[in-house]
Order: sequence, then C-alpha cells, then structure tokens
Amino acid sequence: MSGDSLETVEIAPRGAAELAVIWLHGLGADGHDFEPIVPELRLRRAVRFVFPHAPIRPVTINNGLEMRAWYDIVGFDASAEDDAGIRASASAVARLVDREVERGVAAERIVLAGFSQGGAIALQLGLREPRRLAGVLALSTYLPLAATLAREKSAASAGLPIFMAHGEYDPVIPVAQAETSRRILEREGYAVDWHVYPMPHAVCAPEIAAIGAWLDGLGG
Repeated sequence: MSGDSLETVEIAPRGAAELAVIWLHGLGADGHDFEPIVPELRLRRAVRFVFPHAPIRPVTINNGLEMRAWYDIVGFDASAEDDAGIRASASAVARLVDREVERGVAAERIVLAGFSQGGAIALQLGLREPRRLAGVLALSTYLPLAATLAREKSAASAGLPIFMAHGEYDPVIPVAQAETSRRILEREGYAVDWHVYPMPHAVCAPEIAAIGAWLDGLGG
C-alpha cells in the first residue's frame, strides 16, 4: 500500500460538515457499497460521508483471488491474522482522518465506521489513534489483533463511544465471535452499545435506524 492515498467516494452535506464519517466496506466490495444507506439514516445534522476503496490484493482463503480487501485472510484463528496488512490499512485510514482535520473537521467530530473487514480496521485504528475521535461504528465484525490492545490502546480512546451490531445468523463471522470481541472491549474499559438482529452477514432496516439515532446523538 506504501504511502499512496486511498481513493474515496464522498457524499457531502449542503452546508459545513458538523461530523465526518469514514466508512469502510467489507471484503470484495468497494466504496460504493454503503452509499445507498446515507439517505436511509435520516440524519438531522450535517455529515460528510467518506467511503474509501480498499486496495486490491490476493486473498488466501479465496484461493489467492485478487479483490478489494483491507488485509489478507489466511485462516480463521487469531494466530493466522495478517498483522502487517491490518496495520497498513489502519495507517492508510489514519491519513483520511488527517485529511478531514485539514478540511476543518476536528478529530473529535470524526467517526470511523465499517462493515466486516472494514469494521475490524475501524476498531483497530479507533482504539489506537492518539487523537480523540467521535466514535467507532463496528458492523458485523470482530476485534482484530485483540492480544495487543491492552498495551497499544491510546489514552485518548478511553470512554470512546462504540456501536456494535451483528446478525444472529451470521455464517461469515459468527455472533459468538463478535460477543467475545465485545467482552474484550468491555474488559479494557469500553462501554459498547451492543445490538443483535435476526439477520445473516448483512444490515437491516432497524439497524440502520439505530445507527442514524446514534450518529445524531454523538457529542450532543
């Protein structure tokens, strides 16, 4: 990935942005994936949405097929995590946080959001970012590099609002795995706004409504 900037899709508010949401897609999707959700959120505040495209890379569990991915997936246990890939993507997204600050949105008004792999990167960066952020929105995902969190978490992330939602019937990332991540986060002192919905690896209308309410309430 080197120092190249991520390409993004953006949806700008009519006036100055009160909040910026950097929203990361899941494996094999792209930055357009969550564009249609924006009007469904029915937000009362001015929000700029930034949807980056993940780099294209081979994914081991998909027989090395190249696709948009935030990191490689070698296997399904913690010992097989792509540490370097996860950290490289978190660094690339941190540069998008820098860009929002340069555009006049204070760090504490920036939300990191993501679905599946994207949610993992949002958690990875949000809990380690030295600047205080507005919150992390983690959908159908899990906590990556969990063993390093205790020593790597930033003081700025203490009390960071975290919204986690998961499908009860998720066949990709079982809800039990997400619940384990939630318990780790709580053990590290984070208060997680936890939601479970009767759905697979997806999003649903009640979840979208809850996300909208959560975003409107940040910093309020």
